[in-house]
Amino acid sequence: MTLDHTALPPVLHGGSATDSLDEEVNSNVFNLAVEVAESSDDKIPTLLLKLKEILQGPPLGSKELQKLKEDIYYYDLIQYCILVLRQDYYNIPGRWSTAVELAEIVSTACVDLDPKEDAEEFYNKVLPSAADNLMLLARRLQARFLKAVEDDSKQDFLRYFDNVTNSLCWLLSGHIQLIQHVFQSDSLLKLLLTDDVETGAIMVSVLLGILQVNRTVLFSVEEKHIRIILDELIYKLFATSNPVIGSTSIKVMLLMVESHSPTLKILCTSYKGLCPFLKKQWTGRGFDEDLSQLLEHLYSRSTQGISQQKFYRAACLIQAAWRAYQTRKRVKYLPKVVTTLQRSFRAKREREMLRLEKLREEEELKHQLELRRHQALREFRQRQLGLMEIIPASEMKKYLQEERSRSAQLIQKVWLGRRQRKAFNEQKPALKEFRAAVIIQRAVLKFLNKRRNLRLSITPWQGPKDLTDTRRLELRAKVDAYVKLHPVAQVSEERTNERHSQAQEMLGQYLMRRNLQRKSEQQQEALLAHINTDIELLMNAPSLKEATEQDTVVFNSRSVPVATRARQSHNTMLQFTRGPWWKKLGDEFQDPEMIYTQDMDFDLVL
Repeated sequence: MTLDHTALPPVLHGGSATDSLDEEVNSNVFNLAVEVAESSDDKIPTLLLKLKEILQGPPLGSKELQKLKEDIYYYDLIQYCILVLRQDYYNIPGRWSTAVELAEIVSTACVDLDPKEDAEEFYNKVLPSAADNLMLLARRLQARFLKAVEDDSKQDFLRYFDNVTNSLCWLLSGHIQLIQHVFQSDSLLKLLLTDDVETGAIMVSVLLGILQVNRTVLFSVEEKHIRIILDELIYKLFATSNPVIGSTSIKVMLLMVESHSPTLKILCTSYKGLCPFLKKQWTGRGFDEDLSQLLEHLYSRSTQGISQQKFYRAACLIQAAWRAYQTRKRVKYLPKVVTTLQRSFRAKREREMLRLEKLREEEELKHQLELRRHQALREFRQRQLGLMEIIPASEMKKYLQEERSRSAQLIQKVWLGRRQRKAFNEQKPALKEFRAAVIIQRAVLKFLNKRRNLRLSITPWQGPKDLTDTRRLELRAKVDAYVKLHPVAQVSEERTNERHSQAQEMLGQYLMRRNLQRKSEQQQEALLAHINTDIELLMNAPSLKEATEQDTVVFNSRSVPVATRARQSHNTMLQFTRGPWWKKLGDEFQDPEMIYTQDMDFDLVL
């Protein structure tokens, strides 16, 4: 931050003006102003600390102190102090303690100061700027207190924060008109909106001090700011059990209710459950007098409070009666309940015993089956040994080979059966799709045949044949006689033209719909022809082993069935070549590079 050194009046720049003011101006203030004007920005905070010793010289309330403060303001030293409060004091000697001392100097120098010259600038610019910078400094100290890890540093920041807030309260007590500006400031709300107990208690105390200094400030504050403050106070009462915060918050709310009637209305309308909570949570904490006064104001404002109390007592009475009735009923039916409980317990125990008995029987059955299996295996081996004793030694090798062959055939039979069942299960969806496609094709062909037969059965009207002049005259006479018997009302020419135009319009609409229908029928016929062509190609397609380059030309299309067949055939070939050795036990006399035809060729359904 760069300070404006040219803001000092011309008296600092030497000459005859200096000689004329030496008697009126304090020499210490003058020398300090000269040093500040000629120093760099990082040295200005430590130089301004000399104002503390200068202000301690004259007694409180004396004319000398008033004159000294006017001189300090005249030489812009107060403005310098206000500006340097916004600096970062990490690299300043003394760090944040220097900032706290400067805050005390600002509040001390501004209290009881009434400059005769530039009074409007002092009240409209300097004092609001001083309050804003003090709150900004307090926010920085609060943030560093929350981030501090060591206990010593936390206590130091908490002490600094308390001193800065005291300086702000001292400044507001000296200039009451500044309270409205501070009360509507966002910085005060941000300081108040904290979950920390210690800094929150300090800020609630600051709020109480501000309202004690000027109670009428609430009438000049917007309702939204009052609602935000009430929300935070009630949140603190709900969220914490600290008696300091509770006592101070109750006092602040009581002061706001007594001095500002709209606040009482807001509490009664927006916080309907506040009275029972305050009575239940904060009674007997050492500030019952203030709490009872606040509750009395809330209950007196709204008759709903009294009705709520009556409703609460009635609810308690009903609940007590209901609990007593339930207890008597439970005691009366206790023997029946015990009997039912015992019966259910015995039934559950019997079911558990049956379940355990069933498990034992299953285990016993498994054990018996295992024993029988071992016995059968032992008998089989004994019979084998008996046969081996009977067989001559020269025939033993042949017998062992036959046994080995029969065992291998049995293993192959089991494995091939399993593989075929697996392949059949994999082909089930394809078979379902094939049957569905056949059903759809059959239905479509049946529908198309019906349409074709219907068209052939309708022949155009060709008129009567062999109509002679005599027959024509007879028909004409019949028509005239019918017209005489059934006369028709006369229709005007305009009505006739109108009906003609309507008939022409209906005829045009019919022709248009017929054209659209013919186009859709043509598209359906083309799609069916395309499907039949693809089916015929796939049915007549050779296997991949027998396919030649000429056969691939037929399938060089983007048809979905062709692409699907090629992908499935390729996947089958990859599965066969990469399969484990035990999947090829039955193919030991076959070339490993060859692939089964039944694995490669299968029907593909659209």
